[in-house]
Amino acid sequence: MERIRDNWSAILLVAFLVGGATYIHSVEASLGTFLWIVAALVIVVAVLGSLISSATEPLWSHLTRTQREALTGYLFVLPWLIGFLVFTFGPMLFSFYASFCSYNITGAPQWKGWDYNYGNILQHDATFVKSLQNTVWYVAVKTPVIMIASLALALLMNQRVPAIRFFRTIFYMPTVVTGVAAIFLWAWVLQPNGVLNQGLSKLGIQGPFWFLDPAWSKAALVVMGTWYIGSPMLILLAGLNGVPRQLYEAAEVEGAGIIRQFWSITIPMLSPTLFFLILTNVIGAFQVFNSAFILSTATGGGNTNPGDPAQSLMFIEVYLYTKFRVLDMGYASALAWILFVIILVITAIQLYLSKRWVYYESG
Repeated sequence: MERIRDNWSAILLVAFLVGGATYIHSVEASLGTFLWIVAALVIVVAVLGSLISSATEPLWSHLTRTQREALTGYLFVLPWLIGFLVFTFGPMLFSFYASFCSYNITGAPQWKGWDYNYGNILQHDATFVKSLQNTVWYVAVKTPVIMIASLALALLMNQRVPAIRFFRTIFYMPTVVTGVAAIFLWAWVLQPNGVLNQGLSKLGIQGPFWFLDPAWSKAALVVMGTWYIGSPMLILLAGLNGVPRQLYEAAEVEGAGIIRQFWSITIPMLSPTLFFLILTNVIGAFQVFNSAFILSTATGGGNTNPGDPAQSLMFIEVYLYTKFRVLDMGYASALAWILFVIILVITAIQLYLSKRWVYYESG
């Protein structure tokens, strides 16, 4: 720890550079700007470190080993903490205030109270009701589909057969292709004359119009979501490998079949992993935006407005964006906080119900 005391400059330099690089990258600053900021940070931190090193010499010598380690840890965390307060927590507080205001970003927020935004959303906004219905449908359908498919695939990949590692890699690889590239790929696959419909036609089945049909657009989005089951499959596979083999061996001795072993051993022992995946999938499904927005505006086929066709892809975050786009920041902030409360309540309910079905060996 004596070395750490004599190297305040190095500690602060590393901490501020890491934090600065993270936040500069997050706002996609140009390389030239980034290098100038890094150079300025080096100079400022070098001077600051020297001043701190000399000023804190008496204080440092009176600290215990535990206090020194704690202080050093706080110094490394400080850049992230400052970034969190400035770029996350601060804007959250401001958005909460703005949600009670009339605010179009070009002027100062004007306080209007509860009824102006929240009252209008909850009582008079038919588009919000539609977006809420679409979001709840998507969460209720996608979550069990993803969980069942991931669990089935994990059970399959848990078998001890030749080349099983190769198949695990193959099933996980699609998750590497994410974001806009994967969305456009699925827009091509699910075109009216796309690969999937061509395959169905050879079986004598007339395929739907998928993203161009209001009756099928959300279902198509769920089908697209199966592209990412590699990640939950891998997590469930890790959970399956943690189930003691002795439990299955004892069950076989008692005459339990495969199905009974699955429901009495696999599911209870896997319940913490299942709970984690259900919780994160529900939260993620409520926040669906990228795929719905791109598919309704940037893939052609007649969809030009966010939420098309016929508002079937108008989810809460998509609707929030439409208000943000017209600079109705107060209304958009209110929508964001309503979504936050919905997710918070559902998460609390899930945590409460987990006591009834989630099994922890230590508890």
